Amino acid sequence: MSKTPATATPKAKTSASCPPQAVLFDAYGTLFDVYSVALLAEQLFPGQGQALSVLWRDKQIEYTRLVTTCNDGAHYRPFWELTRAALTFAIKKLAASAGNATATADFSSHIEQLMNQYRSLSAFPENREVLQTMQAQGVPTGILSNGDVAMLTLALKSSGLHPFVDHIISVDAVKKYKTHPAAYALGEHTMGLPAAKILFVSSNAWDALGATWHGYQTLWVNRSKQPFEELGTQPTRCGTSLRDVLSFFPVSL
Repeated sequence: MSKTPATATPKAKTSASCPPQAVLFDAYGTLFDVYSVALLAEQLFPGQGQALSVLWRDKQIEYTRLVTTCNDGAHYRPFWELTRAALTFAIKKLAASAGNATATADFSSHIEQLMNQYRSLSAFPENREVLQTMQAQGVPTGILSNGDVAMLTLALKSSGLHPFVDHIISVDAVKKYKTHPAAYALGEHTMGLPAAKILFVSSNAWDALGATWHGYQTLWVNRSKQPFEELGTQPTRCGTSLRDVLSFFPVSL
């Protein structure tokens, strides 16, 4: 049975006084900088690189919600396909908005270049230190992501982080994207622990909120100093980098 905000929020607050026994990380936006594609986007679309990277990400998340909620997931498509569809939309929209005569041009080569860049997004610099510390302290770790396993494995290997992550968990197993309860439940099943004993870490406010409602202890990594979602629930803690994960684990090396 799906948890509701009314039952999940008190559970999450109660668990905050008990140190977690495992950590789950969101991938895109949390471990990997989804906006690091802006540099290549700027080279391909001068003056529009940053706008393209933002619109691409926004449409990508919108598509995950559309295919999850419409007709009970009957329109589900893998994250890689949604990422490509979102990029195609973003390019067409920016071209049309600029009154560009090439709005209907063939941007296939640009799409391929940007998709290849997305395979190996830049990792945030503190990731290795945090993951190595968790491994040294014997804390089980995992990634719980909308991305499919192949995407996540390639991103981890290209960033050198693969040896420090115990579990790669993709919502593709249930074909429901976050924030669907079935997606968050994958973390509990994989780690063999209830949500209240697991720390869930995300830089996406909507994701941190969904995980909190599910019952996880949560850390929102607010790198860009944004306000949190205004829906009456706060994450267990807020931080500014992945290093704030370490504050949940009092054991020091």
